[in-house]
Amino acid sequence: MARKKFPSKREQNSFKAQVYEYYTQYKRSFPWRVRVTPYKVLVSEIMLQQTQAKRVVGYFNAFIKKFPTVTSLSKASLSDVLSVWQGLGYNRRAKYIKKCAEEIVLRYDGVFPKTKKELESLTGIGPYTASAICIFAYNSPEICIETNIRTVYLHHFFNKQNLVPDSKLLPIISATLDTDNPAKWYSALMDYGSHLKEVLPNPSRKSKHHSKQSVFVGSRRQVRGKVIKHLLDNSRATIEELKKYEVEKHSVREVLSGLQKELLIKKSGKYYTL
Repeated sequence: MARKKFPSKREQNSFKAQVYEYYTQYKRSFPWRVRVTPYKVLVSEIMLQQTQAKRVVGYFNAFIKKFPTVTSLSKASLSDVLSVWQGLGYNRRAKYIKKCAEEIVLRYDGVFPKTKKELESLTGIGPYTASAICIFAYNSPEICIETNIRTVYLHHFFNKQNLVPDSKLLPIISATLDTDNPAKWYSALMDYGSHLKEVLPNPSRKSKHHSKQSVFVGSRRQVRGKVIKHLLDNSRATIEELKKYEVEKHSVREVLSGLQKELLIKKSGKYYTL
């Protein structure tokens, strides 16, 4: 059943009051929300991609302790970055964030750019991450959407619909944006959306853009992670030594080829190294 009309101003205000009421009582505490900087936002947003916030906290703290500034990250070796990242998964994110830091130092003298266009020109920063940095670091009233935000708007305004495209959500997100304090508003939306996912049968499934994350065990991701960990622990290895991580559907040779193309590992003679 299609929604008959755009939410009225009264409905919008009621919705905003409900979101803020939840946030006032139950807002989450995260280290990237304390003494906020563009660098902290970048690190947290890259880590939060396809990873639950509770899992990210420990990794974020360790990462910031090891690399407290964008300059220190730019000067680090990739193996040092991967070592701190180990266990978080999707290791290419570690490479991207290091490359991004190098570009900020080289192109902007270590000072984060403030526009979405400039931010999106950096490695690993897409439209959402650029918006998040503008919102949370600069309190800029950007229009953005991610899984928890999507959950809130689907639940409140499209509860009886399926396959809802983001194009239907974005005008309502724009209309309900707290332009005086967008950082607080988006934090409230994300916390409320996380809560809804815990108490309801995944509202995100109503989205046209919903996709189920693939199983980790036996996946290429698992093999890649084990290869990276082995090289971190042992400095180098031959393909014969790495074949113990092979699974039925994904050969180690295939995985090594992919990691080489992404410049996450190197080959010298018969040995693979980081």
